[in-house]
Parts: sequence; structure tokens; C-alpha cells
Amino acid sequence: MITPEKTVHILLAEDDQIDQKAFLRAFGKLRIGNPITIARDGLEAWEILKGSNGRPRLPRPNLLILDINMPRMNGLELLVRIREDAELHDSIVFMLTTSNDEEDKIEAFNLNVAGYMLKSDIGQSFIKAVELIDNYWRVMELPHDTHSHMATGASARRAVVNADSRGML
Repeated sequence: MITPEKTVHILLAEDDQIDQKAFLRAFGKLRIGNPITIARDGLEAWEILKGSNGRPRLPRPNLLILDINMPRMNGLELLVRIREDAELHDSIVFMLTTSNDEEDKIEAFNLNVAGYMLKSDIGQSFIKAVELIDNYWRVMELPHDTHSHMATGASARRAVVNADSRGML
């Protein structure tokens, strides 16, 4: 059984509302009940990760899913900031994007992403991506001190998917 301090909090940084809804639907179809916080761009995601500008900090452990093409700060720029930050550098990050550009893939993998997924077929690829993330998290072991950076507080932007879910990541 997963205890509250081991609940994986998911941050989806995605500016497209249709893609946000598709991601939430995929979680619902797979009956995964993790708390999900949505950021509309990289700058908002950064504020959520750092707990700045009046936003509650995203609790750890967490899993980040970043779109590359976003306004104000794109996903790769956000990823650079995450990797340079002493508290966040070890964050687990997946890129979920329409960009099939080889340079974007290389840059993402050079910044140690856990995966790079294309959202070419919104419905089916989102479900496959969420299944991959679910499986990844279930087999992964974190060091015990990963939870030391946890913060408290509820976010108004957090959505818990399907209350009678099969479980959490």
C-alpha cells in the first residue's frame, strides 16, 4: 500500500487545453489516481516547482511531463533550469511533444530525460505514454532521502483523477 509521503505528484506542463484533457482522460482510462498539477507554460511550471510567486510547491516525490513548445519558457529551457537547480536536478522528467526534431531529442536526452514521447495520435499515444510512465514508476526505486524536500499545501490547479482508481503510481 502506498503511503501519503510516497504518493507521486505529477506536474504536466502543457499549454494546449485539448492535450491537457487527453492526458487526464488517459489517466482516467488507466484508473490511476495520482494528484496532477497542470502548468500552462514553462514559467508557471517553474513557479510551481519552486513554490514561488504565491504558488504552493509541488510535493516530492514527483514526476514531470513537459511539452517542448510552450510560451514564455519552453520545455527544454525549463529542463535546463531543473537540471541546474540543486533541489530539482534529480527530478524524473518525460518530454511529451509534437516535435519530432532530432535536435530536440538529442538536447532532451543530453539533459537526462527518462523518455521522449510524441503525441502524434492524441488518444492512443497518450494512453501508451501514460502506461509507460505508470510502469516506469512502479519498477523504479528512489533513495530514501528523496522525500526530504516535500512541502505541504493543496493546489487549486491539482486534479485527482478517478477517485476509485486502481491505485497510484
